[in-house]
Amino acid sequence: MATTTLTETRVPLTPPLQFKIALVTGASRGIGRAIARELADRGATVVINFRNSVGPAEELRQEIEHNGGEAHLLRGDVSNRLEARRLVRDLLDIYGRLDILVNNAGITRDRSIRRMSDEEWAEVIETNLNSIFYCCSAAIPAMVDQMYGRIINIASFSGQAGNFGQANYAASKGGIIAFTKVLALELAKYNITANVVAPGFTATDMLSAIPGDILDQIRSRIPLRRFAQPEEIARAAAFLICDGDYITGQQININGGLYM
Repeated sequence: MATTTLTETRVPLTPPLQFKIALVTGASRGIGRAIARELADRGATVVINFRNSVGPAEELRQEIEHNGGEAHLLRGDVSNRLEARRLVRDLLDIYGRLDILVNNAGITRDRSIRRMSDEEWAEVIETNLNSIFYCCSAAIPAMVDQMYGRIINIASFSGQAGNFGQANYAASKGGIIAFTKVLALELAKYNITANVVAPGFTATDMLSAIPGDILDQIRSRIPLRRFAQPEEIARAAAFLICDGDYITGQQININGGLYM
């Protein structure tokens, strides 16, 4: 008797972010770079924002396109309110919509409070916190018109627990958490979610500037005894964007147990 072989037909899965436009600020390096890659892998067209690092930004664009994704470069200093809003305006002129905003751009100017200058305080607040207001205020009208938006703000465990020598940084990151809760409350009725990803110490250029003996001390405080990888932060952001339709005003802490 003849045997019949059943051939399973597999339907290719549609990438979850296909046709979505994502803006990632400070995307040429570190966590922002990993998030841009992750969103591109999931089908989004990614707009890579950078201020000075044109070489790394271009390399990232080429990498995304080589892997079958789509990316666009937009230079701009998001700590400057005019440039930040021009950046969003230019993106909307190109694509006509903005679905995902990842506010990642950030700097440190570490110094004890007794030694911190007004300039070191202001520069960190402008870059880390004020930039988020500038970008959100520019992006929200388009998201409201679409009745859709996903906003991810990158904070830090420093904004939750504090960290020696980081009064400016901790204040900016704590402000991000509070600001995000207000975004979530005000925008929920427009199908716009706003959430925070709060990394601990992560293996980026920012961390590599710390002397080795200090790094050993930091690592010893982390229950999992290692630093995060940027890709781990990126996957959390992507989860909130792709699968977090009923999550808003929340924080995902990725810190190896450093802050619980």
